[in-house]
Amino acid sequence: VHVTTAGTIGTWWFVPDEASSCCSSALKDSFVRATTFSFGSICFGSLLVAIVQALRTLQHILRDNDDFNFLVCIIDCILGCIEAIIEYLNKFAYVYVGLYGYSYLEAGKNVITLFQNKGWTTIITDDLAENVLFMMSVGIGLVTGLVGLIISSIDKDIFAGIGYDDAGGVGFVLGFLVGYVLASILMSVVGSAVNTCIVCFAEAPAEFEANHPQLSSEMRAAWRSAWPVECANY
Repeated sequence: VHVTTAGTIGTWWFVPDEASSCCSSALKDSFVRATTFSFGSICFGSLLVAIVQALRTLQHILRDNDDFNFLVCIIDCILGCIEAIIEYLNKFAYVYVGLYGYSYLEAGKNVITLFQNKGWTTIITDDLAENVLFMMSVGIGLVTGLVGLIISSIDKDIFAGIGYDDAGGVGFVLGFLVGYVLASILMSVVGSAVNTCIVCFAEAPAEFEANHPQLSSEMRAAWRSAWPVECANY
């Protein structure tokens, strides 16, 4: 999803005529690249991120337990050995994979170098889009949970066949989970589009100005207001 979205937004950014509708060739081509040429990079990146996240979680859990000091030392050693590539394991790496077909580590290195050269490390650190999208997903989950609660309250025997007497609670939980999962999938597309716009705006603001002048003007004004130092030259 992330890589397909990045490829589609990249096409809209640089060649808007090829991404003018929801069924445009840009979407099909990006999906094909994501599921063929870039599939290995996606899997490798997901594996690396999962390993690092699991090690960090385990390290955090065991750090305060004296009985596992040796295991914590091993984890610290492993994280220290891969410290050089950890900074490249970020969500923006998938954008470069979708845009240019780079390998995952090469994409992470290039995008971090781009942000460092632009002096945008503060901007990507302050990115709150994920928090907003998460709250929206939770809000949608609560609404669908209430719908499930209402339906189960009307038909109190709806879950009797599977051995649950508290139909209201089960209905709310199921409704919340369904709504939250579906909303998270949809919001991940929005989040990927936001990340791609950030990378493309850092790399190719002139193309954005040429292809989408009104949006470019509005985006420049908003970013100069939020980050006057980092975006002084934009």
